Amino acid sequence: MKLKLAIAVAALAAFATGAFADEPDLKKGKKVYKKCKACHVIDKEKNKVGPHLVGLIGRKAASVEGYKYSKAMIAKGEEGLVWTEEVLLEYLVKPKEYVKGTKMAFGGIKKEKQRINLVAYLKENAKLAE
Repeated sequence: MKLKLAIAVAALAAFATGAFADEPDLKKGKKVYKKCKACHVIDKEKNKVGPHLVGLIGRKAASVEGYKYSKAMIAKGEEGLVWTEEVLLEYLVKPKEYVKGTKMAFGGIKKEKQRINLVAYLKENAKLAE
């Protein structure tokens, strides 16, 4: 697991510095986000089946007010899990394995490039109002 995280961190660092020939594609990230939007809202602090994603990057796990999290996700938040880009890249592979007991029924995103594009899209579009 640490090796996977190290690889994900290296990948993020590489595209953050422009080392990848093709930068994350926000349009493709938006397309991948379509898999998420049945359960999550990105632009309003409105919970659906899942918690809203506004302010996701840098937010402590299980911290959206008014959302009823699983005991497993609450425990992760209490352990200090924070939704960073690196954590999301790993979590989105298989959410149910990353947080055993989560309510999130989504099977995951296997393709790394899709996860990179999605996380870039979330970083750009799931911001708190400034």
